Amino acid sequence: MLTNVTAVLFDLDGTLIDSGLNFQILRSKLGWPAGVDLLAYLAELPSAKQRAEAERAIHDFEMAGAASSTWMPGAQALLEALAEAGIATGIVTRNTRAAFDVCRQRLSIPPIDVITREDAPAKPDPTGLLNLAAKFSVLPENAIYVGDYIYDLQAATAAGMQSCLYDPSGTASFADQADMTIRHFEELAKALKPSY
Repeated sequence: MLTNVTAVLFDLDGTLIDSGLNFQILRSKLGWPAGVDLLAYLAELPSAKQRAEAERAIHDFEMAGAASSTWMPGAQALLEALAEAGIATGIVTRNTRAAFDVCRQRLSIPPIDVITREDAPAKPDPTGLLNLAAKFSVLPENAIYVGDYIYDLQAATAAGMQSCLYDPSGTASFADQADMTIRHFEELAKALKPSY
């Protein structure tokens, strides 16, 4: 049971939506080592030409995923319930604004505050989460950040927020780093009930 939660922040890809992105395929296409952080590796490329070519490949990959994106089960209903309850809700994503806009139009995502990688350093840096909490006039300890990857949990911890791992398969190896883990958004809705 969660108490004193006045803001719920979400990751986008793999959490609210499924855009079918397999980043290992992208790394292979780019000829980059398996498992590297794409954005960090991109920033370290030695030439502007290499960075521009890689940025274009990443952009095209993300836009293709956005164009075929679907809601995760229960995500849309939870966003609607939080909006009805007047709970501050936002998205902090490593995606671009352009990719988010495609998802928003395709899935009719309701008006929501969004921080993209153009707005703040990418997670696990907590800046985006803290900026959104400040915009909502919410103390970090009264916010929860929901995501599907270890960077999401690390960003929430660094921001002083509660972390919720969305792990529909129940197989995440880093689940022990989350304050709570859910396999369906109905579980989060029930846990948040005292707040709305």
